Amino acid sequence: MVRFAAVMLSAAMHVMDRQKLWGYALVGFGAALFSSKAIFIKLAYAEAPDAPKVLAFRMIISLPFFVGIGLFAYFRRNRTALPPLSRRDLMATLAVGLIGYYVAMILDFEGLIYISAGMERLVLFTYPIFVIVLGWAFFGEKLLAKSLGAAAITYVGLAAVLWQGFAINGWTTAFGAGLVILSAIAFALYQLFAKKLIARLGSTIFTSVALSGAAVACVLHYVVSSGGLSLHASPHFWALSAATGLIATVLPNFLVNAGLARIGPQSTAMISTISPVVTIALAVMVLGETFTAVDALGTLLVIGGIGLHTWLDMRAKP
Repeated sequence: MVRFAAVMLSAAMHVMDRQKLWGYALVGFGAALFSSKAIFIKLAYAEAPDAPKVLAFRMIISLPFFVGIGLFAYFRRNRTALPPLSRRDLMATLAVGLIGYYVAMILDFEGLIYISAGMERLVLFTYPIFVIVLGWAFFGEKLLAKSLGAAAITYVGLAAVLWQGFAINGWTTAFGAGLVILSAIAFALYQLFAKKLIARLGSTIFTSVALSGAAVACVLHYVVSSGGLSLHASPHFWALSAATGLIATVLPNFLVNAGLARIGPQSTAMISTISPVVTIALAVMVLGETFTAVDALGTLLVIGGIGLHTWLDMRAKP
């Protein structure tokens, strides 16, 4: 009996470790795709530096996919023994989507007007520290020393890059970075609220509902700010909008939320900090942004923080 229990425990631990590996892979790949967002937006801003317009076009492209995938997942769920979706959960998902996607994206897109793509991605990924602190203060999450240690290494690198940007561009950098920091806080709140809803609805339905509501809000924001819905734009602008909507929005959102369901918000937040590294590389190659010794040091520290957190989390007992 004891031997049987030991075998079953070992098998369960193996399955949980495999779930973690899948979670890391999904979040890492999703974060890498998210990295292309700032590049596409900067290219679009060269033609029309209008944050609500770029965001609205992005969501117009994305919305049919969110609705279609969500309906497929809904009808598939109805054929199972899972409990039916509650109106309360659906309304809560819409509210969380507005925080994590509408509010966070508007602030982020506005910030990108004032700072570089590489810096935007670095500033935005201060959100793991907000996940850790807000989770401990308001959501009953444990304040783990390993998470704080890994975050400290990561954010020393981010702080160095920000300081350099402020020294060169002054308050323009500070204003843009401030908007993106507010976006990071909104996204941290989204991740903390999303965990339980994803567990009840499933990551696919949750993502579809949250992003569909946010997409409608973004289009309405553009209608109000521009005085009407004008879809006139060049084929180049539409192509960039399509790339932003599909490559940098639809696919990575489903990947990251599927990973979030497996490894939790703190691990998701830390693993996702690989995204600034990818964005910096793309910004240098595509946009011609500079990459200094300070940027290199910050990048190494970000990678070090991610690696430390992943190693410690994989060694932890399930």
